[in-house]
Amino acid sequence: MSGIRVLEAGPRALLVELASGDDAEAFHAELLRRREAGELPAVREIVPGARTVLLDGVEDRTLAGRLRSWTVPPLSREAGEAVEIPVVYDGPDLADVADAWGVAVDEVSRIHARTEFRVAFCGFAPGFGYLTGLPGHLHVPRRATPRTRVPAGALALAGPYTGVYPRPSPGGWQLIGRMPEPGTLWDPAREPAALLGPGARVRFVPAGVHA
Repeated sequence: MSGIRVLEAGPRALLVELASGDDAEAFHAELLRRREAGELPAVREIVPGARTVLLDGVEDRTLAGRLRSWTVPPLSREAGEAVEIPVVYDGPDLADVADAWGVAVDEVSRIHARTEFRVAFCGFAPGFGYLTGLPGHLHVPRRATPRTRVPAGALALAGPYTGVYPRPSPGGWQLIGRMPEPGTLWDPAREPAALLGPGARVRFVPAGVHA
C-alpha cells in the first residue's frame, strides 16, 4: 500500500495517514486482524477516521517504522455477521436522490437496501457511523441549505457515506428514510454502547412504507 505516512501524536500515539478512505478501511481491518492473531504490539485503542487510523497507547516505539512497510490486503466486506437495521424509505429527499441517480423514486429504496455497507468510522454524535458501500456513481452531495433539525433515526446520504442520526441535530445530508427505533443505535447501558462499531457490516431492511 503506497502513500502511508506515520506521524507521532503525543508520547504514546501514532497517526497513520492513508491515501484514500478505502485504504484507511483496509489498514484498520489489517490492524484488527493482526491484533486478534497476536501479531500487533500492545496498543490501548485503534480509532479509524476518514483517511487516518490512530493508534493510542503504543509502547513499542519501533512500530512506526514497521507500519510503513506493511503489505495490506484489499478489504473484504464479507467478513463477520451483518447488523440488520429496519428502515422505512419515505425521506423528504428521495426525489432529489432519484434525480441524482437517474432512476425512479421507488428504485432508490431497492438499490440502497440491496447494498451491503461497512462502518468505516464513527463520529459526529455518539452512535453515528459513517457507512461506505455505495459505488461512486451513486454518491450525492450534501444539501445546499442544511436543515436546522434532523430527527433521530433519519437515514441519510452525503458523498460516499450513508448514516443514521442517533438523536435530533442539525444536518445537511440527504434524507431518504427513517429507522423506526433509533434508540438502539446508542444505549449507554449496553456494552458496547454503540450498535455500529468500526468494521461492522450493515444491511438495511425495508420495514414498510409511510401511511
